[in-house]
Amino acid sequence: MDKTVNVHEAKTHLSRLIDRAVKGESFVIAKAGKPLVRIVALEDVPKKPGRRLGFLEGEIEVPEDFDRMGHSEIESLFGVDP
Repeated sequence: MDKTVNVHEAKTHLSRLIDRAVKGESFVIAKAGKPLVRIVALEDVPKKPGRRLGFLEGEIEVPEDFDRMGHSEIESLFGVDP
């Protein structure tokens, strides 16, 4: 049988209830003695894919002047004399 907690207790101890639910316990949250919701841990939560650093390594080349590309065009847009 699920443990029943009132809304106030659930708000006050939400982190603890979540930790216990993750460990396998489930809870019913009630308001004025009337059961409203059940808190249970999710099963088989899909993992978010990690960042794939370096997946284009060797596939592209960065030009030596990359940080200066378009420099003169940008200066002319802002009225700077070269």
